[in-house]
Amino acid sequence: MWGMYLGMKLAWSQGFHHLEVESDSKSLVDMITRKVKINGNPPTLVRRIQELLKLNWQVHFNHTWREGNRSADWLANFSFSLDSFNIHVMENPPSEVSRLLFDDFFGACMPRNIRSIL
Repeated sequence: MWGMYLGMKLAWSQGFHHLEVESDSKSLVDMITRKVKINGNPPTLVRRIQELLKLNWQVHFNHTWREGNRSADWLANFSFSLDSFNIHVMENPPSEVSRLLFDDFFGACMPRNIRSIL
């Protein structure tokens, strides 16, 4: 939620008027887009994201599996190693992310591991 909120704020402040937001959290996407009914008040960050949607721009939300956006998943996990909650802007992606972006660009297929409970 924090990543989505801060990313949207950053995009707005940088003058983006069309935004595609992807998340591997279907429940978050459904809360933001009001596809699910929330008993009581929605979480504060959900309300803040919904307030950002009222700005003069076009934002489209998509759910994607974690395997469908491995670079975002890598960056999210990398953020846990940082010593602050500040936004870190990178001029160039880390080499690990460059490889993942290369795979994504060329349409590499990644299997999804699903456990079956018998």
